[in-house]
Amino acid sequence: MPEAAPGPDAIRGPAATGRPGLGSPQAAVPRANGPLVLAAALVTVVLWASAFIGIRGAGPHFDPGALALLRMAVGTLALGVIALRHGIRPPARRHWPLVAVWGIGWFCVYNLALNAAERTLDAGTAAMVVNLAPLMVVVFSGLFLREGFPRPLVIGAPIAFLGVVLIGMNSSTSTGSTSTGPDITGLLLALLAAVMYAGCTLLQKHLLSAGADATTLTWFGAIAGTVALLPWVGRLVEDLQSAPVDATLWVVYLGIFPTAIAFTTWAYVLQRSTAGQTSATTYVVPAIAILMSWMILGEVPTPLMFLGGALCLLGVLVTRMRWRRRT
Repeated sequence: MPEAAPGPDAIRGPAATGRPGLGSPQAAVPRANGPLVLAAALVTVVLWASAFIGIRGAGPHFDPGALALLRMAVGTLALGVIALRHGIRPPARRHWPLVAVWGIGWFCVYNLALNAAERTLDAGTAAMVVNLAPLMVVVFSGLFLREGFPRPLVIGAPIAFLGVVLIGMNSSTSTGSTSTGPDITGLLLALLAAVMYAGCTLLQKHLLSAGADATTLTWFGAIAGTVALLPWVGRLVEDLQSAPVDATLWVVYLGIFPTAIAFTTWAYVLQRSTAGQTSATTYVVPAIAILMSWMILGEVPTPLMFLGGALCLLGVLVTRMRWRRRT
């Protein structure tokens, strides 16, 4: 299993609990290109890309809150099985409030905001706004987690975001009428989702660097998010009675694969890489999503969408490069 440089190596040791950050930028550079880490990152982005297909299949038949609740209930059960097989190692008691805040923000508020935003925004606009999050993580992890600003991230992340912009500009599938401009409520909800994405990534990295077990942390966070979604139980019961079976099965898929499995592999990568590099890797998701939409839904991408996907891949490739510093 690939390990990190001396700074992040202390993640799993008791010495890490007394350290506020991840150490100096030099110490925070992990050996993130190990085969297992790269494989886990690939699983994460592929499953998260498939979530767009699942939401397209289930979204019209479920209220945003009901969809999030059913997805998280299934995901929490699956994560419980994974955690039991892995071995449950609860975080330190002083971190329980942070775990609850992280779980509610990531698994409740983020899901609600994104599901609701995609009801009034076209997929492209929503993707562009939400994908501001990795850029936020790059900036704030450099400032507050002392990861620094490695040249590959500074160059690669904007290139990948440009690719997302090209994909978004050419993938308008708004359910609204015509060119009346983006809905302000939808934009604010998508921005809230981006802020939740960035903030929860940074908080999760902080908890992992303080010694929390990645699998147990993900399960406890999912429990907190599911509990926060319980007010939508009544709506979920109504939607289950009217939704077709295939739509319900899509939600079950979302809970097991893009939630339980993908968030487990995400935590694995985040524990062994910097927050900025891990979040920038998710810029591959839009490129994979348009290919899946092409193969599964028959939605043929435009040439500019192909170009955008290529830029996403190029940008992420740059962020994964290891350029030596002059000392």
